[in-house]
Amino acid sequence: MKKAFVLDTNVLLHDPSAMVRFKDNDVILPITIIEELDRFKKQPEMTGRNARQASRKLDELRQLGRLTEGVPINGGGSLRVALCHQETLKELPTELAHGNGDNMILAVALELQRQGFYPVVLVSKDTNLRIKADALGLAAEDYETDKVDVGGLYTGMAEIAVTVGQIDHLFKQGGITLDLPLFPNQALTLVNESNPSHTALAIVDGESGKIVPLTKIPHHGVSRIYPRNREQKFALDLLLRDSIQLVTLVGTAGTGKTLLAIAAGLQKVADEHLYSRLLISRPVVPMGRDIGYLPGDISEKLTPWMQPLYDNFDLILGTQESAGKPAHWRRGHEELIEQGLLQIEPLTYIRGRTIPKQFFVVDEAQNLTPHEVKTILTRAGENTKVVLTGDPDQIDNPYVDAASNGLTYIVEKFKGEPLAGHITLLKGERSSLAERAAALL
Repeated sequence: MKKAFVLDTNVLLHDPSAMVRFKDNDVILPITIIEELDRFKKQPEMTGRNARQASRKLDELRQLGRLTEGVPINGGGSLRVALCHQETLKELPTELAHGNGDNMILAVALELQRQGFYPVVLVSKDTNLRIKADALGLAAEDYETDKVDVGGLYTGMAEIAVTVGQIDHLFKQGGITLDLPLFPNQALTLVNESNPSHTALAIVDGESGKIVPLTKIPHHGVSRIYPRNREQKFALDLLLRDSIQLVTLVGTAGTGKTLLAIAAGLQKVADEHLYSRLLISRPVVPMGRDIGYLPGDISEKLTPWMQPLYDNFDLILGTQESAGKPAHWRRGHEELIEQGLLQIEPLTYIRGRTIPKQFFVVDEAQNLTPHEVKTILTRAGENTKVVLTGDPDQIDNPYVDAASNGLTYIVEKFKGEPLAGHITLLKGERSSLAERAAALL
């Protein structure tokens, strides 16, 4: 049965194309949304950009007819801008009678429902607005087009029982073939069915589909970093395998996501010279209250946001600050930047760029929307490798959650692609305290 979906402003701020994603149903935009988009369009970064893009899309649809009468959209449905009538607004409960944006949206949905032409559903990413709608007898849903099942999120790993002969063949012949439904670049633990303590680590080659041994770690490690557990070995293999252009690493605090990505990037850039530069970026999203405007040049302004990255470079290069350093001493990342091998910057100015032949690490990717991650991936030029790292349980962006953020969305969308690989890191290696805190709190 055809439905009428009444959208909240935050749905368009999350995905500007949401208005055309409801197939053959009718999409209703309360006119107050236009006013709110106008208010948000001046904001910096992605929120303002999404507001402007939604407004441009509406202006394009306006060429098809009057928006208040309805215009056709992709899939056979229609889009209409609805006015909020004061009579309906006055009929709301006393607590909701004042005309703020949320209550005007509720009034439009209620008026449509009373007309009784078809089922009406309010779509909002605002939990409280969905609760108010339910109290008024309105059906309300979250915007779930880009949501994934976090509980069943693809881990990138599997355990398979094999014979001892197959394990021997894996290493003697360089690979084996198993008639099993496996994903490209999936990491495997092969368990000897006659002796479960006898195991081997392997990966499904994305190009041939054969199961091959992991890449051998050099005796000096990867930029002097050694994997400490099975998942880190899998992650390093994906990071070092040149045929894989996109790697996603998910894990709780202290599992080594960023450290492994930086270590692999340094080896590929500084030692193997396969990429011209290591580019590292992260969204500027504060945890808790923002610290406000900062004095100084761009480098000084970014230091609080990029300090976690600097800490990783200090650990890899052994350049931690301490007493007794000579006057000319500099931190390791500063020398790499001067040599042109490293660039660290916020994601704010990524739009419009083309990034060729670079090892591109995006840290804290769980704070990005699926649309923002799409923008990042479409910046990748020839011979660029992109690594997304993050923890879906540590989200500071109010417009996404564990099921709708860009990182988990990409994990599910790319799990069947030969050019992509994913690993969920499980064990914390930062310290025993950090691991217990991640598990208990």
